[in-house]
Amino acid sequence: MSFQPDDDTRHDLMAAHAKAAAFLGLVCAGRPLFGTSGATIGCRADDVWLRVSRSSRRRVPRPTGQGALGAEQLVPKAVPRPRLHNTMDWTEADWFYQADVFDFVGPAISSTPDLRDDPRLDDGWWNDLKGALVDIAAAPSTKITLRQTWIDEVFPKYLGIPAPAEVDRTAGHGDFHWANLTSGPLVIVDWERWGLVPVGYDPAVLWASSLLVPAVANRIRVEFSDILDTPAGRAGQLIALAEMLQAVDRGHYPELAPLLAEQARMLTVTPLQPGVGGGPVR
Repeated sequence: MSFQPDDDTRHDLMAAHAKAAAFLGLVCAGRPLFGTSGATIGCRADDVWLRVSRSSRRRVPRPTGQGALGAEQLVPKAVPRPRLHNTMDWTEADWFYQADVFDFVGPAISSTPDLRDDPRLDDGWWNDLKGALVDIAAAPSTKITLRQTWIDEVFPKYLGIPAPAEVDRTAGHGDFHWANLTSGPLVIVDWERWGLVPVGYDPAVLWASSLLVPAVANRIRVEFSDILDTPAGRAGQLIALAEMLQAVDRGHYPELAPLLAEQARMLTVTPLQPGVGGGPVR
């Protein structure tokens, strides 16, 4: 969820960003920002944003239809997001680098995935958010975000219950937290994880990321009750909680930790029944 780079990674990403900017003819200004994944860097150049990511060479080349390029090609145009203008990829040493040039958009609602203060979003913003998730769900996608093998592992470890044998999925953003959303107007950024996500997972991640601000967390539960209050949506909530509890186990979200644990206890009082999330419990 939220992982910041060490000094060596920061230095390498800054060098890669400078290389991409020179090749693409961009002059970047201002302080570079490192993504919450710990492997991305971005900076503004006039009216565009140059983002560079680093991953292992096993990912060469970019998978067709996935990531930011796949989102540009397949996600409906109605979904509010920065448009992709240019891309470049290269390998160096043990790393695969991706550079993407997007529209520049305003600051995110939060500098961290978890929300600390009420952004006081109006009804129009919430309606736009709900409509965007409906539109994303219409996109064709073949990438599985959060594989079943991972779900099988984290349910007993972090929730104390067996995982559902199968999980109902829909196309979704896959990283739907407050550092990836803007207000006035709504724009959804960072599409690297988009793909087939568990039903209810996107709103559940946003809800779990809001637990420090109860008014917002409660608003999410109301706005997305038609999804979250279904058996499949409950499974999506448990998957989101398991992922964030795994991040807590790795030293992240210390303030959220007791709230996440409490929500997990409340949702796991009654084990998932056969058929919940797409199949019987193992």
